[in-house]
Amino acid sequence: MSTRGDAGQGDLVARFEGYLRHERGLSENTVRAYSGDLTHLAAHVMRGGASQPVGASDAADQRGAATASEPDGADDARARHGAAAASTVDAGRAARVLRDVTLADLRSWLATMAAAGLSRPTMARRGAAVRTFYAWAHDAGHLDANPALRLASARPASTLPSVLTAAEVVTLLTAAQTRCDDGDPLHVRDWAMAELLYATGMRVGELVGIDLRDVDLDERLVRVVGKGDKERTVPFGVPAAQALREWLGVRHLLVSETTGAALFLGSRGARVGQRQVRESVHELCRLAQVPEVAPHALRHSAATHLLTGGSDLRSVQEVLGHASLNTTQRYTHVSAERLRATYQLAHPRA
Repeated sequence: MSTRGDAGQGDLVARFEGYLRHERGLSENTVRAYSGDLTHLAAHVMRGGASQPVGASDAADQRGAATASEPDGADDARARHGAAAASTVDAGRAARVLRDVTLADLRSWLATMAAAGLSRPTMARRGAAVRTFYAWAHDAGHLDANPALRLASARPASTLPSVLTAAEVVTLLTAAQTRCDDGDPLHVRDWAMAELLYATGMRVGELVGIDLRDVDLDERLVRVVGKGDKERTVPFGVPAAQALREWLGVRHLLVSETTGAALFLGSRGARVGQRQVRESVHELCRLAQVPEVAPHALRHSAATHLLTGGSDLRSVQEVLGHASLNTTQRYTHVSAERLRATYQLAHPRA
């Protein structure tokens, strides 16, 4: 494929990353994941399109895609895969290979992944990554043609997100509150984080980014910065406000020189990380003896319970920060599935 423009051979992917960060406003995890997908394609072409087994990074990536029912949950798995793949392929050589990729190469790449047994969500995601890259490269004048223009990709499987029942959530949050009786500030923090995750349906990445000034306890509102740096204000209820007040009463016990304005802190006083939040929720699930779920399931549960309780789709979309109403509509299917299951168990002529 002929090229034009002034982009150097080695910095094409770097420029693409800059475009994703600064013009598209995508998260760092997503940027790394897109780069990893491009590196995976380059490695396939450098091997002459030979069939390849599903390696460790592919298996981890597939598990991440299978458990994530929306892009929110897939970012970390994608980023882990990207880092693993990038470590095995020279960036400059990969960039040169990507310039000469043809539609046949792209089809061969997808076919090889399908033969290796990768899931449809993983393949759909990788197809989306290369289509975005080549559309950008062509529009920006770095390539004469877009080889991905006619590339078809598998659609993600339509899977229902994992949710807890309302009773299970109450059990989880009650156990979190009861554990605070020991006076451990980290336990108070875990209770407040779990309450806020469920009350607002926010993402884990949004939770850890909250600063003190973002919370209005009197009005029971929290300002959230979501994907693409889009801000939204989300209400929360009395239980979450109570937990937050308890946390703010002991937060000073963890403050250190690295604390800054972060609302939630780790054991050493720095801003809490996403991994710590996940570990916290898993631990609370085990303590409460409810199905062990990731924090994202609290988001799914909040959305499902809102719709079941009578909230309209648009309101739930605003709360969750979905760009598309189609994403929110999946939760209507969850509610329908639960209704069907209840009907079949309870109705005498089901």
